Amino acid sequence: MDMLIDGGWTGASDGAVDPILNPATDEEIATVPRATAADVARAVAAAQQGRDAMARLPSHRRFEILESVARRIEAHQVELGRLLCRENGKRIGETTGEVGVAARIFRGYAEEAKRIFGKSVPLDAIPGRERSLAITLRQPLGVVAAIVPFNYPVELWSHKVAGGLAAGNAVITKTPEDCPLAVLEISRYLEEAGLPRGAHQVLTGGRDVGEALVRSDGVQLVAMTGSTAAGRRILEVAAPTLKKVHLELGGNDATIICDDADVADTADALIRGRFTSGNGQICCAVKRVLVHRSIHAPLLEAVVAGAKRLRLGDPMDPSTDVGPLINRRSAERVEAQVNQAVADGATVLAGGARRGSFFEPTVLIGVSPGTPAFAEETFGPVLPLIPYDDFETALTLANDSPFGLQAAIFTRDLRRVMRAYEVLDVGTVVVNHTTAVRVETLPFGGNKGSGNGREGIHDTLEQMTKVKTLLLHEIFGPAN
Repeated sequence: MDMLIDGGWTGASDGAVDPILNPATDEEIATVPRATAADVARAVAAAQQGRDAMARLPSHRRFEILESVARRIEAHQVELGRLLCRENGKRIGETTGEVGVAARIFRGYAEEAKRIFGKSVPLDAIPGRERSLAITLRQPLGVVAAIVPFNYPVELWSHKVAGGLAAGNAVITKTPEDCPLAVLEISRYLEEAGLPRGAHQVLTGGRDVGEALVRSDGVQLVAMTGSTAAGRRILEVAAPTLKKVHLELGGNDATIICDDADVADTADALIRGRFTSGNGQICCAVKRVLVHRSIHAPLLEAVVAGAKRLRLGDPMDPSTDVGPLINRRSAERVEAQVNQAVADGATVLAGGARRGSFFEPTVLIGVSPGTPAFAEETFGPVLPLIPYDDFETALTLANDSPFGLQAAIFTRDLRRVMRAYEVLDVGTVVVNHTTAVRVETLPFGGNKGSGNGREGIHDTLEQMTKVKTLLLHEIFGPAN
């Protein structure tokens, strides 16, 4: 498959390509161009014309384009889900569902394109300004660089590209290296829906492509989902140009299980939230489980039994519970983290073994606060259960992290819920449900090392627009 630059599907300027492998089989399923610095420069130059055309495009037309893409995604949901499954490795039910979510996201931004409102501000609160008025408009930023991760590429790209276009920007997408194919296919729908030339372009390739976009003077906003290390690097590279940077980064989400939680329901939620959702590769997956000591033993028994029942295998098989990680390197990284946890005193009660790109659902006990297995993000199906005695101690442990994306609490006690909501330094507190949840109409994002800003149908447009004010001096009163 080719990439999209200046209205045309093209290879790299030097002809270089990268293979795209099925992580379950290592089969090559396609090749894509490896974009060069010249390709990036060409795309950024074309985006300058695209941004002007998008700024002139009325909101009803932006609505029509995005709505038509949503309908086309829905019409091709099954084949897109199969394509995403083959390149990404998530279970076929998950990838098909992700495509459906993307259609909803496109439709949501289509509607919001008609609701980018300014406001009027009476100035009579200011002495001497009683007869004056100000009005504001929200205008496009210009060119948005959308840097997309591998774990939920279609869904997370949809927020960036549909949000950027709904706001009247031009968008340049940098696809994930391992799984760009479904994004490229839906980009065809966008291109055929009537966007102005250069309004949306897609570059494939490595980190150097992303860095070149971030460094460019012709880009006004970088919207990136990825690792915290990558986010820090983007901030460094973007600093000289003073462009806006919106980052949704890693997480080490804590789940607090109180003594009144239902053991069976909680165990099911933990298994879904850590093992069977995204094969454990989710920024907001269940990462650290803090369990009241009174129910630690029965909950541990239920989680271990559930983990051992899970079927590891071909993600295209509907009976599979857990597929491969995105590539062998990722599985080897998870293996090394588990081995380090054991060396630090942890015990493996289920799983713990790697087979190629597959890693068994793994349950750990004996993980101590402060060790890497507690403090660092493990991007794979590994679940540590840690007992606690006092609720306030659990809150302190939950906050003892450089990350602050989401947290969950399982309890029937509303006062505990509100206490957790008050003190946990995270973007979202989830009650009686796994942290591995994202609702496109809610603000999503974190604090500390988990990023800045919030992404969602009602929030992204604020990130992707700028405010312009008109001050009307002495506008009220009798005319001269």
